[in-house]
Order: sequence, then C-alpha cells, then structure tokens
Amino acid sequence: MKKFYKQAASAAIDSGFAIHLDGRPVKTPARNPLHLPTLQLADAIAAEWAGQGDEIDPATMPLTALAQGALDQVAHERERIVGRIAAFADSDMLYYRGDDSQQALIDHQAEKWDPLLEWARQRYDVSFTLTYGIMHQSQSKQTIVRLSEAVEAQDDFALAAMLSLVGLAGSLVAILALIEGAYDSETLWPLMNLEELWQEEQWGSDDLASQNRAIKKDEFLAAAHFFALSRT
Repeated sequence: MKKFYKQAASAAIDSGFAIHLDGRPVKTPARNPLHLPTLQLADAIAAEWAGQGDEIDPATMPLTALAQGALDQVAHERERIVGRIAAFADSDMLYYRGDDSQQALIDHQAEKWDPLLEWARQRYDVSFTLTYGIMHQSQSKQTIVRLSEAVEAQDDFALAAMLSLVGLAGSLVAILALIEGAYDSETLWPLMNLEELWQEEQWGSDDLASQNRAIKKDEFLAAAHFFALSRT
C-alpha cells in the first residue's frame, strides 16, 4: 500500500491515546478505533507509521500489529485466546528434558531451566512433573489451574503480547516470569533456545537455523517491548 499521509502523531483522548495520520484517527483492520492504554505505546506506534517510506510495509510495524490483535482479536475472542495461552501450563517446554542417553544435556537444562521453575513454584505455590524424553506427562490440576488463572488475570494488551511470546518461546512459565519482571527478554531468549544452542556447540552451527532464530528473536523482543510499553 502506498503511503497516503505526511504526518503521524499520538493524540490524547478520553479513553487513552490514539494515532492520528494528518489529523485523522487510525482504525484497525476490523474498523475498531486504534485506542491505546499508554502514551509510551502510542508514541512508539506513531513512530512506526512515521518511519514508513513511499510504501507502507506492515512487517516493519510489529507494535501496530500487536495492538490491532489486542483490539480486533483478544477483545472479541478473549476466552479462546486465554485458552490458547493457558494450554502451555500442561505442555511447557521447561518440563521436557533429554533422555537417558543425553546426561550432559539434562545437566545443562537443569542448570539453566530449574531456576525458572523454582520461581514459579514460589510465586504460584505449584509443583511440576519433569519428563525425560518425549512422552507427555500431565501436570497436576492445581498447577494447571493456578497458571491458567495467572493468564486470565491479564488485560487484552498483555494477552496479545503473551500469545506471541508463548508461541515463540514454548514456555508459559518463562513468559509469566517476564511479565512479572523476574526475568528480562534478553536473558530469557537464549534459555528458550537452549537445546538448539547446545546442539550447535556440539556439532557446529547451521546458517539457516541461525537466521530463523534471529528473526524469531526480533519478534520476541518486539512483543516483550509491546508489553512493557502497554503498562500504565
């Protein structure tokens, strides 16, 4: 799409903040007003619009896309979105460790991942069952319920960020630690790629895998940034 405006700016409104293009308010693809909860987020999204060249490239506007998701998707399908995120309470990547032939990997996972699980144990008064190998083993009902409640307590903008974050990380525990300030995104990202990075240390890197991981890291950091900007 060709750029059709000259100026982009945030604007205060009764319900928060909006984005104006040449003085006219922006709407989402579903025609909802693009109303934002904080000035910081509005300014960052306005900067995405202002930074476009002759053609508007949605791929360079991750914060805009996440805000649109919060307003068009989460607000109208909240129960389904909560369910998608909370499903990781029973299938979190952190529960799955190497098999009996991979003791060095198991030890590495324990060193790096166990502190995250211990944080969650203390924070939510839950327990975890670890699996060695690939067979699924369900977590306790109390663990699933309490982690799910932590998801359900989030607002629509947080849920939009979390939907992206858990999909990229494969871990609800890690993302709860992120949004509660126990870990930062730069620290978490290598932990979420621990096995892949460990394999590279053993056998060497793969250029395509490294490129894909870099793309996903940018998406992960953008979603974490979106969450931080959306806090009042």
